[in-house]
Amino acid sequence: MRESAAHAFVADLDAPALADEDRHHLARVLRLRPGQTVTVADGAGSWRPCTWGADGSLAVAGELTAEAAPVPAVTVAFALTKGAKPEWTVQKLTELGVEAIVPFVAARSVIRWDAAAARRHVERWRAVARQAAMQSRRAFLPEVGEVTAFADVVAALSAAAMAEPGGGPPSLDWPAVLIGPEGGWSPAELACGLPTVGLGPTILRAETAAIAAATLLVARRAGLCP
Repeated sequence: MRESAAHAFVADLDAPALADEDRHHLARVLRLRPGQTVTVADGAGSWRPCTWGADGSLAVAGELTAEAAPVPAVTVAFALTKGAKPEWTVQKLTELGVEAIVPFVAARSVIRWDAAAARRHVERWRAVARQAAMQSRRAFLPEVGEVTAFADVVAALSAAAMAEPGGGPPSLDWPAVLIGPEGGWSPAELACGLPTVGLGPTILRAETAAIAAATLLVARRAGLCP
């Protein structure tokens, strides 16, 4: 997959057909030439090589490969931040290889959207995650959840920890990590009962903390660090 000229997601791996925007990207941005290899995946772990045609079509050119889902699945839940930071966070978390991304509203979150605005942002983030998964050659698409409340995240996630300076080292015993807002956790949130994990000796921006947590957990899962 890493050696292919491009990577994309399709609905049917036996009869692969690109979405219009993906076809345009491969033809006009990447400028693929007829005969080059394009790998296609279903977003659930299966993929296969295809050949790019002059008309933007794909022809099956190899056997189907089914990858096992990484264990444990890594989840990063982050409190909403201002501007384009959440979009950037989703992009980088996808590139790093997390399985689930959960945006939520914390007590000290500055950003508070109505339901319609939240839906628009989540739709955009899912598109960003899909593009990032194509760029990073992922067979699995990460799940980008709806914007939810802190209490609901705590109730929904098992084996979760909160990122907080002074906490213990991140561990695969807690493969889900919650990242607080710019103003930090409220006393009530810190008293919710979840363990805390530290991400280093300095105070990180919220978006940096999300990336640090994902990097440490994914690297440990891959056996790259103790």
